[in-house]
Amino acid sequence: MKISRREFISGVAGIGLSSVMAPHKARAAAGPIRIGLLTVKTGALASGGIDMERALIMYLKERDYMMAGRKVELVTGDTAGVPATARSKTQEMVEKNDVHCLIGPLAAFEALAIDDYIRQNRIPTLSVAAAEDMTQRSANPWFVRATSTSSQCAHPLGEYAAKELKFKKMITIADDIAYGQEMCAGFQRVFEDNGGQIVQKLFPPLTVPDYGSYVAQLKSADAIFLGFAGSNGFRFLRQFVDYGLKDKMQVIGGMTALDEAVLRNMGDEALDIITTCWYSAELDAKPNQTFAPAFRKEFKYDPGFYAASTYVNGAVLEAAVKAVNGQVEDKPALMAALRATNVETARGPVKFDDLGNVVGNVYLRKVTRKDGRLVNSVFKTYPDVSQFWTYGKQAFLANPVYSRDFPPARYLEK
Repeated sequence: MKISRREFISGVAGIGLSSVMAPHKARAAAGPIRIGLLTVKTGALASGGIDMERALIMYLKERDYMMAGRKVELVTGDTAGVPATARSKTQEMVEKNDVHCLIGPLAAFEALAIDDYIRQNRIPTLSVAAAEDMTQRSANPWFVRATSTSSQCAHPLGEYAAKELKFKKMITIADDIAYGQEMCAGFQRVFEDNGGQIVQKLFPPLTVPDYGSYVAQLKSADAIFLGFAGSNGFRFLRQFVDYGLKDKMQVIGGMTALDEAVLRNMGDEALDIITTCWYSAELDAKPNQTFAPAFRKEFKYDPGFYAASTYVNGAVLEAAVKAVNGQVEDKPALMAALRATNVETARGPVKFDDLGNVVGNVYLRKVTRKDGRLVNSVFKTYPDVSQFWTYGKQAFLANPVYSRDFPPARYLEK
C-alpha cells in the first residue's frame, strides 16, 4: 500500500510538529498503544481462542508491555465464534476503547463480518482468520495476514498426497464454514491437478454433536483429508477409530485438524498422521526456541496454530511500530509499515505480498511421540509459499474464490 503525499502531510499535521522534533515526549503525551484482540473464549472454537490470548499476553509480558518506547495496553473481546458478536466487539473496541489496531479475529466468517467496518474506519488489522478473498479479489487495504489463507497450506499437501503418498482416491471432510470449504477446495484442486480424484466431500455443521452418521457414510478411498477447526478434528478422529476405519483408510489433515491444543488430549490413534501448517512447536526458528519452551512451561502443553498466530502477529506489529517510531496514530504510515515488514518470527521469516498476505514457509508434519507427549514433527519444508501456489496471481484470481462448488467436483461417487 502506497501513502499519498496528501495522506503523509495530513498524518504529520495530525501528530503535530513537536512529535517530529521530540518523538519521545510526544509518545509519552499520546499515552499507551492500545491493541484490540478479537478471539473466541466460548463455544466450539474456544480451545484455539484461549491459546491466542495466552500467547499474545506472553509476547507482551516478555517486553514488559512496551513497544518503541511506549506502553502497550491489551483489550480482549470474546466473539464466541459468532459473526454478529465479532462485529459488535469490533465496534466496541474502536469506538469505546479507541484501539489503534486489531489482532484477530479467529474465524474466516468473523473476518468477513467485520470487513466493511475495518475499511470504513481504517483500522490496521493483523488477522488470524484465513478468509481467502480479503487478500485476493476483494483485498482489504487495512488488513495483513501473517498466518495463511485457508488453502495456502493445503496446496502443498495436495501435491504431496498425489506425488509422494501416491493416493489415487480421497475423501475430504471439514466444518461447513468458509475456512473448511476453502481449505478443502484448495486441497482438491492441487490433488486433482496432480492426477488424484476426490470421490466424496462432506461438510458437517461446525457444532454437530456427533460424527457417527458421517463416519458411517464414508465411501471406499485411499485416504481422507480432515479440514476441521477447534477440537472437531479430535472428536471426528475418535469416532473414526471407534468405527474401525483407522487401519482401512489413511488420515491426513489441514492446519488445525490435529493442532497442539487438542493433540495433548489424544493417544496413539494420532500417531503417524501427516498434517500441513505454517507452524510447529518443534521448529528451530530462533524466536520459537524462546516461545515454545516458555509456553510449554507455563501451560503444560505445546503451542500450536492458534497460539503461534498471535505470537507471530506480535512480532510483526512490533516491527511496524518501531518502523514508524511509535507513531501508531498515523494509521496510513502504520499500515504501510505492516505491509513492508520482513521479520524473523516463531514460524520463520515473514514478508507480505502486495495484497497483504504472508509469503512464508509451509511445513509437512507427522505426529510422533517425544518425551512422553505427542508432537507434530516437521519432515518437509516448502519455502516462500504464496497464497497463489504455483498458479500465478493473475490466473489464480481469474477463477472464483474457493468454495463448496469451486473447483467443480468431477469425480464424486454416488
